[in-house]
Amino acid sequence: MHVDLPELPDVGLHVFGAALPRSRPSATAGLPDVEVSVHGVAQAPGRLAAYDRLCGFSLRDLVPPTWLHVLAFPLQTWLMARADFPFPRAGIRHVSNEMTLLHPVVVTDRVDISVHWAGVRPHRRGVVFDVVSEVSVEGQPVWRGLSTYLSPGGRVPGEPAAPLRLEIPDAAVSQQWRLPADLGRRYAAVSGDANPIHLHPLTARAFGLPRPIIHGMWTHARALAALGGVLPQRYGVRVQFAKPLMLPGRAGFAATSDAGGSRFAVLNPGGAPHLVGELRPL
Repeated sequence: MHVDLPELPDVGLHVFGAALPRSRPSATAGLPDVEVSVHGVAQAPGRLAAYDRLCGFSLRDLVPPTWLHVLAFPLQTWLMARADFPFPRAGIRHVSNEMTLLHPVVVTDRVDISVHWAGVRPHRRGVVFDVVSEVSVEGQPVWRGLSTYLSPGGRVPGEPAAPLRLEIPDAAVSQQWRLPADLGRRYAAVSGDANPIHLHPLTARAFGLPRPIIHGMWTHARALAALGGVLPQRYGVRVQFAKPLMLPGRAGFAATSDAGGSRFAVLNPGGAPHLVGELRPL
């Protein structure tokens, strides 16, 4: 089934609706066959500038690929809020992200966005499922994203596969970051992702966390910004999210780069990873 929406949906409304208790279909049949699209989305230059500043990107007309994830995220949330989505929205965790920038995108481009499910499989902690997001400009594909989420406690048939872990680069920490207590609220304001675990100690504790944690996609964006001048015009990048980054907090950035691309990591003061990634030019 294909659904065309007239505009991007309200993320906050769908997050609230998805949190309401209700009966859900069984996950044994997999995810529903549904794709959702929005056409001709105008980007907001002021919002993009605020996003760039918060994530460490320089201000320019070219948009970072993580910004295109931000534009696609409301459609992901819309899919998860549907009555035919078999997993409870509360507790879902973003565990990895891949994206491919096929062609540079500028802020004046109107973009067409589509999102669909790509599969579900068992995990040792529950169930993981994939969401594919695609962005086109004037009919030309320019960006593709694959987000993998974990639903703790879920069950589908089969045995979990052994996880494939990206390697932490053998490099010294080159940057030190200090993350203020309000960073989650500030990122929510520019991204639209107002998950309570990111916003305030009280709302984080309601979900079993001692303090709020920063969004994984802020950490992803900040890592790309830290690579700076080594970013090619077209590339693929994938990251795996590890230990949550508490707010307020500190983190270090380490990276190695050569002609084949870059490997990078965001680490806590003890050297344990919050995020590990690799980037390859197309």
